[in-house]
Amino acid sequence: MNFPKVAVVILNWNGKDLLSRYLPSVVDCSEGEAVELIVADNNSTDDSIAFIQENFPTIKILQLDENYGFAKGYNEALKQIEAEYYILLNSDVEVTSGWLEPMIELMDNDSSVAAVQPKVLSWRQKDEYEYAGAAGGFIDKLGYPFCRGRILNVMEKDAGQYDQVTNIFWATGACMAVRASYFHKAGGFDEDFWAHMEEIDICWRLKNMGYQIQFTPYSKVFHLGGGTLSYDNPRKLFLNFRNSLYLLYKNLPRHKFYKVIVARMILDGVAAFKLLSEFNLKGFTSVFRAHFSFYKEHKKLRKKRDHLKTIATPQWHDEILCKSIIWKFYFKGQKKFQELS
Repeated sequence: MNFPKVAVVILNWNGKDLLSRYLPSVVDCSEGEAVELIVADNNSTDDSIAFIQENFPTIKILQLDENYGFAKGYNEALKQIEAEYYILLNSDVEVTSGWLEPMIELMDNDSSVAAVQPKVLSWRQKDEYEYAGAAGGFIDKLGYPFCRGRILNVMEKDAGQYDQVTNIFWATGACMAVRASYFHKAGGFDEDFWAHMEEIDICWRLKNMGYQIQFTPYSKVFHLGGGTLSYDNPRKLFLNFRNSLYLLYKNLPRHKFYKVIVARMILDGVAAFKLLSEFNLKGFTSVFRAHFSFYKEHKKLRKKRDHLKTIATPQWHDEILCKSIIWKFYFKGQKKFQELS
């Protein structure tokens, strides 16, 4: 049975407005016999599906029977899609001409490359990197993510300073090209994450399996960001803090995890009280709920960690900053990736 080389898969939930704004660029810039465009719908209650059927009849629609969230939603959809490469694309991303080829070429030319991300710029500020991915993702020793072009909440202007193909630690879920066979070999996204940081988790797992994650500047997209949940939304804060603990426990060597968890408790507590000082009471409680959830699920996570040892060895990597990004940002004043050692 013939199947496409590349499947561009957009997960949708009640996103008609976003689809109407951004889907035209995907259709216009993703032509080719080897490319299939697919919208996987998380049981939307708006008229997203009718809109696609009427305006984009060439797009294939996969209708899921409930809202599974980002992680399980993609897992359920990708089980039904045969392709050599998946492009996981947010519904709030505008793509540009020639965006597919540079990512696919990197994987075609090197079987050790499991996933690739493009340059992700802000849809609102076209010359500025966007929060979710920028020019490639990294984490520090305590599990706090940052990017080339974005340290914490400070975004850099794109002046070509990161226009090199390079190894990174994680590729953004906003636009990630991933080798289908490796995605399934790694077990797909961890569905307990629901949403947020599941892409860091699977990238770390792929790296533990011996594969590489790369960034290419020759593919460029524009991301709206916060299309589903705003960055200070209590639900998003809960998921980010909790899932960060999840991925550290699952992917770090055990002795390293127990060294960082005390520091995380202190720093996350500081973050919680900062939110309280900003009168974000729900955000404040989200941080403590995240830690409580992690401790409550410890036994389940331990079983998951033990299972993952059968396919990958928890380990440190060169792309992990051996210092604290919080320390470097607030006390060293290092707010650009190029300033980090």
